[in-house]
Amino acid sequence: MSGKRRAPGAPVTKTPKSTGGTKAPGGGQGGAGGKGPGGKGPTGPGKGGKPKVPRTRKQKVQRALKWFALTCLAGALLLVGLFVVLYQTIEIPDPNDDFQTETSFIYYADGKTELGRFATQNRDSIPLDEMPDHLQDAVVAAENRTFWSDRGLDPKGIMRAAFSNASGGTTQGASTITQQYVKILYLTQERSYTRKAKEAILSLKLHRQQSKKEILEGYLNTIYFGRGAYGVQAAAKAYFDKPAADLSLRESAVLARVLNNPSRYDPANGEDARERLRSGYERILAGMAETGAIEDAEAEKAARQLPKFPKIKAQSAYGGQKGHVLSMVRAELQRLGFSEQQIEGGGLQVTTTFNRKAMTALEEGVNEAKPTGFPGEKQLHVGAASVEPGTGAVRGIYGGQDFLDSQINWAVSGGQGGSILKPFALVAGLEQGFALTDTFEGNSPITVGDTEVENQGDTDYGSAINLIAATEDSVNTAFVDLTDSMDSGPEKIIEAANKMGIPPEEASSRNRGFPARTPGLKPDLTVSLGSATVSPVNMANAYGTLAAEGTAAEPFIIEKVVDETGEVRYDHKVRDKQAVDPDIAADVSYALQQVVTSGSGSRHGQLPDRPAAGKTGTSTNGPGDVVSSWYTGYTPQLSTSVVYVRGTGTGKLDEGWLPDFEGASGYFGGGYPAATWSAVMTRALEGAEVLDFPEPAYVDGDAPSDGHAPTLAPEPEPTRAPEPPRKPSKKPSKEPSREPSKEPEAPPSTPAPSPPPPPPTTPEQPAPTVPQPPAPTTTVPPAGTGGAPGGRVPGTSADRSSAD
Repeated sequence: MSGKRRAPGAPVTKTPKSTGGTKAPGGGQGGAGGKGPGGKGPTGPGKGGKPKVPRTRKQKVQRALKWFALTCLAGALLLVGLFVVLYQTIEIPDPNDDFQTETSFIYYADGKTELGRFATQNRDSIPLDEMPDHLQDAVVAAENRTFWSDRGLDPKGIMRAAFSNASGGTTQGASTITQQYVKILYLTQERSYTRKAKEAILSLKLHRQQSKKEILEGYLNTIYFGRGAYGVQAAAKAYFDKPAADLSLRESAVLARVLNNPSRYDPANGEDARERLRSGYERILAGMAETGAIEDAEAEKAARQLPKFPKIKAQSAYGGQKGHVLSMVRAELQRLGFSEQQIEGGGLQVTTTFNRKAMTALEEGVNEAKPTGFPGEKQLHVGAASVEPGTGAVRGIYGGQDFLDSQINWAVSGGQGGSILKPFALVAGLEQGFALTDTFEGNSPITVGDTEVENQGDTDYGSAINLIAATEDSVNTAFVDLTDSMDSGPEKIIEAANKMGIPPEEASSRNRGFPARTPGLKPDLTVSLGSATVSPVNMANAYGTLAAEGTAAEPFIIEKVVDETGEVRYDHKVRDKQAVDPDIAADVSYALQQVVTSGSGSRHGQLPDRPAAGKTGTSTNGPGDVVSSWYTGYTPQLSTSVVYVRGTGTGKLDEGWLPDFEGASGYFGGGYPAATWSAVMTRALEGAEVLDFPEPAYVDGDAPSDGHAPTLAPEPEPTRAPEPPRKPSKKPSKEPSREPSKEPEAPPSTPAPSPPPPPPTTPEQPAPTVPQPPAPTTTVPPAGTGGAPGGRVPGTSADRSSAD
């Protein structure tokens, strides 16, 4: 039998599967070579496998570290990939609007002296070369000593902040100057990992796009230093009252410390804040020495004490009269087409017409003359304005109370005009052919149509009073007679007022003013007695037309506007015209000079060293209450108007509410308003050349009506006014009077001058025995405007009268 040859060795015995073998103790299979206890035989591994060598502790640690390293590598690669993706996709956004704005500065007429400012933030950006080196070095030493060498990031600071935030400690945001600048300019103040990651990416991008000097300049122009100041220029002024270029080493170190936490380190916040400031201040100086920015000795000397902190006057940007002026400027800029964003943060340089001397004169003049210390004093409002004749430049205003207490600008709001509107009737009358020497009805009362008019105190001045005397004594009946004697008298008076500078009743693009409309300026028979509401600004400008020999100019308050790039965005051009014939203007000015020298304004409307012309005015409402008191006057260089009102502008001034003025009732225009005007003009014109008015021309034309024979003789004396005591009582009577001290010896006559006629003169009126000017009268509107046939109807808007 054939068979296979067996390899040498021990014979192999196979046990059939069906019978199996006996298991060795311990669970191994029985038989030779079976497994020993625990699954392994004593002589070797079961089933022929090799024995496994147990790992040592070192091997286990190495194995864990290997897997950890692989995981970290994978994570790092993932983060790098994510960073690359984010770097490619995140663009530098538009800067935050507030930090791109610049303060708009408002200047007086000299273009240099600051009047005020408009700002979203109080910041004035300046170039880096205007910032002292020691200021730059101090900030770098305080905030980021590696600034000049790093790439815009501080990895150690980021890890430190991340660990603190993750461990629940104090939330940190340690950042480089570049990161801080990015956060301010492009991001929010949110404390989150997302914002921090975005900050890091933007910092790297900004580092590549801008130089270190550009970044530092931007940072120092945007960072907040406290006290409302953004940027070093505003901070230097807020802490040391000087521009940044003039900061000393000590002052620079203070600002470098303060910017880290203004409320904590501002020395104005108490002794503790001052001590905290000092410790950081010393570290900054030491750091500057370490970086080589200054010598050790210089640092030691500066560290001995803090700089002196000047007392910075705390004031609101809108306090006092500034608020009234700045509100006018803002409104005018908007009218000129500048947006709110440009005004608030466009870095505009606005030169106004306001003259600091004129503004000071107005405020001091008002404070000198107005009464104080009486019940209801806070209800008294004074408005005043000064305008340059011939140009319309508003040189100054007094708006009333401190703007923070009341935002009503009475230089613009004004009040009922009263007799200060009579010069417009005089202009219109002369333009129609009447002359100053023509006469009109001076007795009281008179009835014209359905309208009855009376003079102050129902005083008679005779049936033929010329226009010089009628203006001098503000005779209501004469001016109503003049109006009635003209062709379309009321309309022509309004036309004269409009062309001289008083806006129409409804605003028009052809007429400018402050405000641009004149409520109540209606063509009725009593229009010259002043039922319309006018403003001191517009009245001063209109009288300025007479001062400029008939040249009218639109009033304006903004001379020039330059934007942040230096481009001139607006440059005012004077818009003037010959509105009134120069000879007529000279005649009207002559009549108004008589008011000052011998008429209702003679007591307080004169100036000590120069000629002046002016007009008093007082207005009453329907019930006969005096609601406004005026004086408007001018010299060839300046025109000023003053109004006194009460409450909302219609409160009662008479019956003892306004204190007596030098023994006379206080509500007359020749009292407080005239004294205020004189005090203002004396200050405003101090040092100015003394100029004379042109001589009167005594124009005379073809008058539209007869019966007005000229007269140059003294006018008849009043016959119906009771003779008051030489010293009036403190409480004014309802109808005070004004009576000359002597009667004329002869009736009026009409001289006939021989050719060539010399300039006629108006004889001086006899001095009155009573120190006060005439009181207001009540004027009756014609039928159809609120009046009733044959008498006055109190309580209607047209039933207003003037008294001076």
